[in-house]
Amino acid sequence: MENSEVRADFLKDLPPVEFCCAYGSALLGNHDKNTMVDYILGVSDPIKWHSENLELNRDHYASWMVHLGGAKMITLVADKVGVGVHFNPFVNWNNRMIKYGVVRSHNLVQDLLHWKHFYLSGRLQKPVNIHVDTLDIANLNLVNLKAATSAALLLLPPEFSEEQLYAKICGLSYMGDVRMLFAEDKNKVNKIVRGQFHLFHTMYRPLLEEYAAKDLLRFPFTGGHLGNIIQNYELRATQTLVSSLPSTFKSCMGIRENSKSSQSGQLRHEVTIGSREEAANCMKKVLRRKVMVSSTRQAISGLLATGGVHAAWYLSNKMSKWWKS
Repeated sequence: MENSEVRADFLKDLPPVEFCCAYGSALLGNHDKNTMVDYILGVSDPIKWHSENLELNRDHYASWMVHLGGAKMITLVADKVGVGVHFNPFVNWNNRMIKYGVVRSHNLVQDLLHWKHFYLSGRLQKPVNIHVDTLDIANLNLVNLKAATSAALLLLPPEFSEEQLYAKICGLSYMGDVRMLFAEDKNKVNKIVRGQFHLFHTMYRPLLEEYAAKDLLRFPFTGGHLGNIIQNYELRATQTLVSSLPSTFKSCMGIRENSKSSQSGQLRHEVTIGSREEAANCMKKVLRRKVMVSSTRQAISGLLATGGVHAAWYLSNKMSKWWKS
């Protein structure tokens, strides 16, 4: 995407990173200079990285963190209070306000593959603009996208539109999110999907074609877009969808996995479920609890990392969006 709003030129003023992506409203072509452009940065050693960044950009951090422990305190709050991500918001760079979150690369990979916190994995289930990727996150994220597609299909009726599918995928990371109770735009999911529909289509079309080849979905093509999608509601199809969820997540759902040998001698893993409704309700409950915990922890961590004045401004801005919606 050739969009000046989502370039990452500011990286030249930071220590080296292993991964960088832009996400959020900047991808919508938002030219409001008061709107922050959001980034996620993956680094191998957060303490070392923050130490170097404090030498370069001390003003990016809350003063109390700098004085009471520096890089170690910053990382401690991110890991023990939050879910491993430290955000520096309200950074003024080149007449544009940016916010960047720093995460240990290992933790980023674990969340994508295993939905450990379902925080960054949820971010990367939506369109992002990747600028640096020495970790091959783009390919690793395919596992996350497949799991998100399966989770959304479990929550959808037998027939639905392409837009409804993307709205369900996008909404997974907001289920149970404490911010949605009082500090977020209630129409946020629909706005994201409508504003980035072509990006969702590009991201998920290969997976939908793969699911169609496995007789899980059927859909006609009309003018280059998918018509209404019909999914296979049989129990075996449901088992296949559940199988695509991360193993640790299935364990939280209490799903048992049995190993069987196929005719070719290869070992297959099959899940045992009673019904589609049971699997969907169980998944929804686990997902809601996981998102509620991670969003609460990260909200508290963010308030500590941001500092009083900035935190109050940020919260009032979020609540304003909620009120207007």
